[in-house]
Formats: sequence, structure tokens, C-alpha cells
Amino acid sequence: MLGSAWSYRYFILSSIRTEFMGRFIRSRIGGLWMVVNPLVQVSIYALILSSLLSARLPELADQPYAYAIYLTAGILCWSLFSEVVTRCLTVFIENGNLLKKVVFPRSCLPLIATGSALVNNGLLLLAIIGVFAILGHRVPPAPLLLLPALVALTVALALGFGLVLGTLNVFIRDIGHVVPLVLQIGFWFTPVVYVPEVLPAEVRGLLAFNPLFPLIGAYHDVLVFGRAPDLAGLAGTAALALGSLALALVMFRRAGAEMVDVL
Repeated sequence: MLGSAWSYRYFILSSIRTEFMGRFIRSRIGGLWMVVNPLVQVSIYALILSSLLSARLPELADQPYAYAIYLTAGILCWSLFSEVVTRCLTVFIENGNLLKKVVFPRSCLPLIATGSALVNNGLLLLAIIGVFAILGHRVPPAPLLLLPALVALTVALALGFGLVLGTLNVFIRDIGHVVPLVLQIGFWFTPVVYVPEVLPAEVRGLLAFNPLFPLIGAYHDVLVFGRAPDLAGLAGTAALALGSLALALVMFRRAGAEMVDVL
């Protein structure tokens, strides 16, 4: 499957480019729309919660926009994870006619969706770096070199979950209605718009069961506090990502033939 996808790498790359260009073909500002929504979301949260939560970030006491910086780093991770999961959830259903009419490796579809999400997230990262520069926040270059590894781990976890759910969604359409609700709950169960210390001790202990908790913390370490993340804390998330990818591969191979018939 991976060999077939590699053989169609130019098809995957051209599809990502076509999708991106087609989305903004009549737009005046083009790809900037991909970063406007998350930045507006950050501005709203920062306006409402900044005065309450900035005091919870003593390491950034000299930063007047400490909470906005913290929030932006978390949004960068969450937006990539949620977009990959959401797009993989419906990628086979949305391309059902294409699967029935054109012969090509089905594994190309989730890779195209993931590639598009990475392009969007890359644009958001550039915008965030620009925002950090305007706010006077400098990220040391050494920890920043670890960011590609964190992005890869985020993609692996999201792709594993997304492929499992996307395959199941072909046969059980209720999955497509449940997952957006779970993601909405997961957003508030992940310390993106708040710091973990604001939660009661008994609730804070439940964060250990959230695989995104150490990943969001690693983004904060790199982009907010300028230090290397806790690699030991990421080991469980990495193991879960590999396990979900392996499960997705098995399910995808076994259900591939029936998938086209159901669609």
C-alpha cells in the first residue's frame, strides 16, 4: 500500500495543489483565509479570558500578552489534529464516485487530505511566528528545531484515528455524527484555552488519559517557554499513534474491497 502511494506521489501532490488553488480561485487574499479564522478565534478567547488566566503563567510575567501566546501555541496543535481527523472521517464517502470510476490506490485519499491539512497548518505557523514577532515574543532556535517532530507525531496520531474512524464511517454512518461531538468535548478536555492548574485536583488527574495532553504541553514548551519538551511524557502518545496507525492499516486492507461496494 505504501509503495503504491509512493508511485502515485505526483498525483497526490498535484491533488493537494489543485485543491488549495481551487479553494481560493476567486479570492482576493487567497490562502490568508486559512489563518484568519483561527487567529480571530484566538483574539476572542484572549479578549475574554486574558485577564483571568495571564496570572497563571508566572514564567511569562514580563509578557503583557502571555495568555494570547499560550493560546496560539495550543491552537496550532489542536487545529492540525482536528482537521486531519475530520477530513479523514469523510474522505472515502466524499470521493465515493471517484473510487468507483477511477483505478488508483485508495490510500492516496487520506494522504491528500493530510497534505492539505499540513499546508493549512504551515500557513498558520507562519502567521503565528509573525504574531509572536509583533508581540515581542522570541522563540529560541534550539527548541524550535523539535517542532517538526511534534508536527509529525500530531499527524501520525490524527491519521491513525482518522483512518480508523473513516473506514468505520463507510459502514456505520452514525460515526460521522458522533465524532464532531467528541472533538468538541475533547477540545475543552484539552488545556488549549486554559492552563491545567485552574482545574480541581481530581479533574486534573483525568488529563493523563488524554493523549493530546502531553502533545499540547510539548507545543507550549517549545513555542511559549522556549525549552525542550518532556520526551518521556510523549512516549505514551507516540505508542498510541503507532498502534492506531497499525490498526488503521489492518482495517483499511481488510475493508478495502467491500468499501467500494458499500459506497
